[in-house]
Amino acid sequence: MRTDEPQAIHLKDYHAPDYKVFEIALDFVLDPAATRVGARLRMARTGAEDAPLVLNGEALKLVSVALDGKLLAKDEYSVDAEHLTIPNLPEKFVLDIVTEIAPEQNTLLSGLYTSKGMFCTQCEAEGFRRITYFLDRPDVLAVYTTRIEADRKLYPVLLSNGNLITKGDLPGGRHFAVWRDPFPKPCYLFALVAGDLGRIEDEFVTMSGRKVDLKIFVEHGNENKALYAMDSLKRAMKWDEEAYGREYDLDIFMIVAVSAFNFGAMENKGLNIFNDKVLLASPETATDDDYGRIEGVVAHEYFHNWSGDRITCRDWFQLSLKEGFTVFRDQGFSADMRSHAVKRIEEVRALRLRQFQEDAGPLAHPVQPQSYISIDNFYTATIYEKGAELIGMLKTLVGDETYRKATDLYFARHDGQAATVEDWVRCFEEASGRDLSQFRLWYAQAGTPVVGAKGLYDKSTKTYTLSLAQTLRPTPGQPEKKPMHIPVRLGFIGKSGASLPLTLEGENATGPEERVLELTEASQNFVFVGVEEEPILSLGRGFSAPAVFAVDHSPADRTTLMAHDPDSFNRWEAGQTAARAAMMAMMQGASPDPLYVAALGPVLDKAMEDMAFAANMLSLPLESEIAMAMPVVDPDAIHAARMGLVKTVAAAHRAKFAELYAALGEDGPFSPEAKAAGKRALRNACLRYLTAEDDEAAATLAHRHYLSATNMTDMIAGLAALTRMSSAKKDEAFTHFHDRFAKDALVLDKWMGLQAGSPRADTVVRVRALMEHAAFDIKNPNRVRALVGAFSANQLRFHAADGSGYALVGDVVRKLDGINAQVAARMAGAFETWRRFDPARQALIRAELEKTLAISGISSNLFEVMSKTLA
Repeated sequence: MRTDEPQAIHLKDYHAPDYKVFEIALDFVLDPAATRVGARLRMARTGAEDAPLVLNGEALKLVSVALDGKLLAKDEYSVDAEHLTIPNLPEKFVLDIVTEIAPEQNTLLSGLYTSKGMFCTQCEAEGFRRITYFLDRPDVLAVYTTRIEADRKLYPVLLSNGNLITKGDLPGGRHFAVWRDPFPKPCYLFALVAGDLGRIEDEFVTMSGRKVDLKIFVEHGNENKALYAMDSLKRAMKWDEEAYGREYDLDIFMIVAVSAFNFGAMENKGLNIFNDKVLLASPETATDDDYGRIEGVVAHEYFHNWSGDRITCRDWFQLSLKEGFTVFRDQGFSADMRSHAVKRIEEVRALRLRQFQEDAGPLAHPVQPQSYISIDNFYTATIYEKGAELIGMLKTLVGDETYRKATDLYFARHDGQAATVEDWVRCFEEASGRDLSQFRLWYAQAGTPVVGAKGLYDKSTKTYTLSLAQTLRPTPGQPEKKPMHIPVRLGFIGKSGASLPLTLEGENATGPEERVLELTEASQNFVFVGVEEEPILSLGRGFSAPAVFAVDHSPADRTTLMAHDPDSFNRWEAGQTAARAAMMAMMQGASPDPLYVAALGPVLDKAMEDMAFAANMLSLPLESEIAMAMPVVDPDAIHAARMGLVKTVAAAHRAKFAELYAALGEDGPFSPEAKAAGKRALRNACLRYLTAEDDEAAATLAHRHYLSATNMTDMIAGLAALTRMSSAKKDEAFTHFHDRFAKDALVLDKWMGLQAGSPRADTVVRVRALMEHAAFDIKNPNRVRALVGAFSANQLRFHAADGSGYALVGDVVRKLDGINAQVAARMAGAFETWRRFDPARQALIRAELEKTLAISGISSNLFEVMSKTLA
């Protein structure tokens, strides 16, 4: 914990390291209370002759330091709480450092720690310095050899990066294993796991014919729950060969599931460590969303083998270089495995909920930040999801074939290097022959552009003049913005619903029915000729840029787009826009929009053609999404309007909802595949409308749905409906669920999260009671995110007018900061939008923020979030 004000680190201050590490040999003698770590570093000076060697270290007990085999006296080096400094070093040398650490006391879950009787590491971003003194920065790449020694009975499994070199028994019931990773890597990719674990095994034959052993390690009894992860891994390996030409390079690939983990998963070279929440699945314990998430995360971490491991980032300001690119890769994989349309909707919905909100608030930052206090705070939606959108725009601008040429060039040129965003964009410039200097502004400027569109149709000349204008509001530290390079994909729809050709003035041939315009100025005009009728503009198809596409459509135009736009995303977007407009009007006293309600009729009529897409079309914008459209947020009015629209839609189409619900009843064994998941999604969407009245009849249906469910997806749907109700059937179902899954922590997370998301007035009281439940452990990030994270996303109850929701989350954040600062800082992000509420709520939130900022010894993680939020 820090007592002084933390200082920011700036990109402009970057300089290359003064020393290089060629090889590091690590020797671990594991003990939960006192693990001894020996580190032998073969090094060379690369900077000035008089430059001292300054190694990072935290929470370490230094036992000894030796230079070229000679122990150094204490006056030959200096050590403080964060550094080991050694002056007067030769040009090349070998340094031996012995440290002692206490993994069982490491509640930060950074470095080497223990979890449920096993040893585990998490070294990204700066955890390796909690294991031994080292140049803990991503541009120092070395070859690692790791020897692990431990009690054989307690820790029969000993794992680290690379290939297993040797293993054997030792006196006193101990044993050892030696692993070597032949590929140079930064220390944040180091991994070690030791414990008593079960496993499943398989193999994969690469495109060059090499056999790779695949192993997934889990707690005993969870082996069957790892089968879907193994299947996902093999599909990801095959896909990466076909889509990107990337072949796996080691003899073995391993995954380990742990229950206490700050991240979702970690791409350590050859030894991925996963939060068990994103690895374990069975029909009885995992929802369709869980299966999809497991598939995507397994692929993401595997894809990092090339976009993150073989090529890493020079410094943490380049974080999106590996994360944005790898997110884009895993999105492509998931889309190919499931549904491109539904996957795109999921991506954009998540982007708007998290990243657009981030861009609009005090924590806004560019995809390539210029400064930070704690790098842990920059594992954000901007770095990941917006970073992925930038890759998508590059692909749109240069085309699929050139995109592959650019990525091939990037992999070939920078293999084994620590690269930068500039290196990445330069590969696209060389592959395409285009100047992308303006496009680089996407990496440098924070904020979400608004692309406004106005069209003027001239019937006499059959021309349509489209005026596009972009605006980008000031963000913290960036009061003035330059125009961005924005790809705008669009089409024209006639009043009959037919697509019209888009022929630009000056073209000789009839144009296509869809094209991409490049908006590079503050405003531009595009003239289309041969337009036979006044078109309805379908703008931003496929969400071609992370922007707000503002088009002033009439309600009738929106319903036409809902029914006829050939772009599935824009069909969904038209529905969301219509629903949002309807709810905004209802908050001003209007009746529900009859055109929107009627437009859902054809959606229901065609629902069986694409069930997953239909389920998305039937889903109204969330309350938090509506809040983003309001200058001053009124949580109570939003909730009332949304519930009113749900009830209106339910009443208008009740017969069709009931017909579909009955027709979609469970038939046959569970399958996690896309078609079966889509069927469940549509049936559960119907359930939401059939239980809209929240009366006893609705409770009976929801209760019956829960009891008859043969899989977790349907059980959760029944429980979710009951959370809104006061019926005794709700308590009966939740008690039944708890007792059935009392020994499964991940399932109880769902049980707690559902209650935390309830709109009922007693939710705050209920959440505080659940924090005393035996299943809740504030030291475990999964438990905190499941309960407190779910509550902070409860737009209605977190923002209760009496401030009780704010006090609850504030209490948790302050307590957490002394246990796990990373999780505390992320939970504190719930207060980010505080200035968008009414004065009374603002005052309540400010009090919590100031109270938190004033705590003694506040961590740098939490200090950065609190100070920026209050600024």
